[in-house]
Amino acid sequence: MLRAFSLGLVLIILWLLLSGHTALLLLGLGLVSVLAVVLIAWRMDLVDPEGHPIHLIWRAIPYWAWLLIEIFKANIDVARAIVRPRMPIRPTVLRLKAGQKSDLGRVIYANSITLTPGTVTLAVEGETIEVHALTPGAAEGLLNGDMNRRAMIMEGLSDGAGETS
Repeated sequence: MLRAFSLGLVLIILWLLLSGHTALLLLGLGLVSVLAVVLIAWRMDLVDPEGHPIHLIWRAIPYWAWLLIEIFKANIDVARAIVRPRMPIRPTVLRLKAGQKSDLGRVIYANSITLTPGTVTLAVEGETIEVHALTPGAAEGLLNGDMNRRAMIMEGLSDGAGETS
């Protein structure tokens, strides 16, 4: 029930931000629309921990802060590689073992890789993630395992000291 309420709240906020309408009739119609969507999602059994992961909210905040810094650093790395006369671009394809146990955790890890400039997730097969890295720095950043470890912490599998909980 908490997930259904949370989904409704998110949809109401999204509707208000996207529509910008404040007329009483339109607000009422928006509310009816949101309630209908939540009811349909509930009946289709889509309001679950994976479809609406509100349990990750507090762990997501520090993860996103860290990821934004990594995205900024990767932007600098790719920009340097492009503007250098010798262009130190050495594309490689890596196969990484994902430490996450759920599909949601592996999707978070794979999407984080793709959001970081210079790396693209090519495939996720079981616990293996295939990644294209543009520069040696991008490949090293993935091979050191920091992003994998942080995605595991966000999923709730690790305490950050390398031990699973």
